[in-house]
Amino acid sequence: MAVTAPASRDLSVKTLRQWRTAVFAIFGLTGFVFATWASRVPAVRDLLGASTQEMGFLILGISAGSITGLLASSHIIARLGATRTILVVYSAVSIAMIALGGVILAVPSFAPIFAALFVVGAASIVDVAMNLSGAANERATGRTLMPLFHAAFSGGTVAGAGLGALLEGAGVPLAVHFSGVGVVALATTVVLVRFLQPAEEPVDESVDGPAEAGGWRDRLAVWRDGRVLLIGVIVLGMAFAEGSANDWLSLAMVDGHGFTNPGGAAVLAVFLTAMTAGRIGGVFVLDRFGRVPVLRASAALAVVGLLLVITVQDDAVVIVGVVLWGVGASLGFPVGMSAAADDPRTATATVSAVATIGYCAFLVGPPLIGVLGEHVGILNALLVVLVLIVASGLAAGAARPVRRPAPEPVP
Repeated sequence: MAVTAPASRDLSVKTLRQWRTAVFAIFGLTGFVFATWASRVPAVRDLLGASTQEMGFLILGISAGSITGLLASSHIIARLGATRTILVVYSAVSIAMIALGGVILAVPSFAPIFAALFVVGAASIVDVAMNLSGAANERATGRTLMPLFHAAFSGGTVAGAGLGALLEGAGVPLAVHFSGVGVVALATTVVLVRFLQPAEEPVDESVDGPAEAGGWRDRLAVWRDGRVLLIGVIVLGMAFAEGSANDWLSLAMVDGHGFTNPGGAAVLAVFLTAMTAGRIGGVFVLDRFGRVPVLRASAALAVVGLLLVITVQDDAVVIVGVVLWGVGASLGFPVGMSAAADDPRTATATVSAVATIGYCAFLVGPPLIGVLGEHVGILNALLVVLVLIVASGLAAGAARPVRRPAPEPVP
């Protein structure tokens, strides 16, 4: 049986504000935990003595967990509700981070690290749930908030990468770093979920058929919707642009441009800062110009920035390219999530479907870039990202807002 919200959603201003703040914090926490891993990838590579190709398949552990979680997300959220899903799943993710630290301390080998990363990747279920909660808060407050929620995620990644760079430079062991972050994440999650409100819409049979509260067949039906698939292409290209930087930028700076390990982590922090700034400024740009022109311009910026990183050897120009790449990739995912959630009656299924398509970038990207990087160099391997960014720009028209039809007057 699907979870539905109470019939009345008349919430006080204080409750809405607490809900909004909790969503911001959850987005930030998920970014912080992910960047904790991403910022220490070179150190993990050195610890294992792994090749670029082997690291690609190790990172696949996160991607495989993400895809598995996304495929199950709409069914889990329909059963538990978004709030309880966040509590249960992110508690498991936090425990996996603690275990990852223990594994690195006791048995630093490929298989147990891969297993821990698989569970960490299952945070993709929380990604869908927190986007649903954010979209519901956005509707309840009547304000454009989704890019700001994703800016909080980027802010969390900046903090996580910055801390990773500092701890790397200070020689803090990986086990202490990962386990400490896991403990903090677990405690924070338990506190934050107390302030969330139900994200599900009340069941309403009077407007265009039944609401989303149907069975699994209804949730799978969205995969036949052409608009949903094209929004998925938008998110796929921009997720690839974002994810390739998260997974490979620090290592590309070390192996491709001669940066030190702390320097590579610092460049990742620059990218994530640019992502954060792009998402904060994106609220005003989207209100002024609309989704479609902004998405096309973003794709163009990402292409230019990535080309500079790949083809130019001057460190200052490379940093400029990283900034353009980050700003260009910043809005694709949040705008795609907003577009997928335009109709709240089908939001759980459509957001889950779009996120699943987008997260294919995280499944295919790490091993693909790793294999290519082994043969042509990590910088040249990033050329494959350009193809999907261009596809994202071409599909931008699918993100035009759609309006839910008004109900017929009842005599």
